[in-house]
Amino acid sequence: MSAPVVTRATRASRVAMVIAALAVIVLALAPWWAGRADLRLMGEIFLYLSLACLWNLMAGYAGLVSVGQQAFVGFGGYMLFALTIFGGLHPIVAILGSGVLAAMLSVPVAALIFRLKGAYFAIGTWVMAEVFRLTFAQVSALGGGSGTSLPVGVVKSLAASRSGREALSYWLALGAAITVITCVYLFLRSRRGLALTAIRDSEVAASGLGIDIWRTKLEVYVVTSAFTAIIGGLIFLQKLRISPDAAFSVNDWTAFVIFIVVIGGIGTLEGPIIGTLVFFLLRETLADFGTIYLMVLGAVAIVVMLKAPKGIWGLVRDRYDLELFPLSYRVRIKED
Repeated sequence: MSAPVVTRATRASRVAMVIAALAVIVLALAPWWAGRADLRLMGEIFLYLSLACLWNLMAGYAGLVSVGQQAFVGFGGYMLFALTIFGGLHPIVAILGSGVLAAMLSVPVAALIFRLKGAYFAIGTWVMAEVFRLTFAQVSALGGGSGTSLPVGVVKSLAASRSGREALSYWLALGAAITVITCVYLFLRSRRGLALTAIRDSEVAASGLGIDIWRTKLEVYVVTSAFTAIIGGLIFLQKLRISPDAAFSVNDWTAFVIFIVVIGGIGTLEGPIIGTLVFFLLRETLADFGTIYLMVLGAVAIVVMLKAPKGIWGLVRDRYDLELFPLSYRVRIKED
């Protein structure tokens, strides 16, 4: 006799978790085996991966297609500078504080833009980001339109030596990526994650099952805004300088992130990881070619959307039935 067993984990997912754990250990030791340039590059990769996972949670699962997430990246960066310069807080405490402030600010922002649907919502998020940019450009205490730099005393409060500061910035970026991926994974495995998946598949059906769609989307928006602000703080902690144009750049913090998620596979946890690796591979290979680099990115995006609408990982998953992050339920037959 045989009996059906409902499970989530597969052999591929178990192997992937072991490999991921080993990779985290190796990456955590990078300050002892990687050069200074390599540390900065890997830190940037981790921060972009975090932004991509957060945007994917909003757009790929909650259906909130935002083109204005640079609003909270810039907000987090500016709060880092404001809280350290004027509040006297330690940079790490200031970064965490920026996440709390962003969560509080995102509630009234959501009350405004959630009235919009579809393309109007996307445009509304971009307009809100421009409001943020113009607002901070008027704050003369933070450099106005030209921006400002972190004081030397604030920078040295991280670590006494330059190598120590760079190692700490790297570990913070790595920790942020691990935290974001873990939180998104656990959220999607929870009952709220199941509700979010139901909303993604059909809002009408989800509403009929008693799911509060507006509240669920609001929770996702608030959480992603808070984490995005924290990532923004880490980004400008590495750069040590901020300006309105750099902090609220739609190209750097939204367009490239959307590219990463789309080519990797929207609505999957593996997609942003694959997309981030492809994006940085193309960037590091073609960055010296100027505008050709951007043209190649556009061409790659078009080809992927035409040939693999679900992204690279979606194509692999459909062909080989692979799932490295066990989210779906599977039925297998257990021999007695």
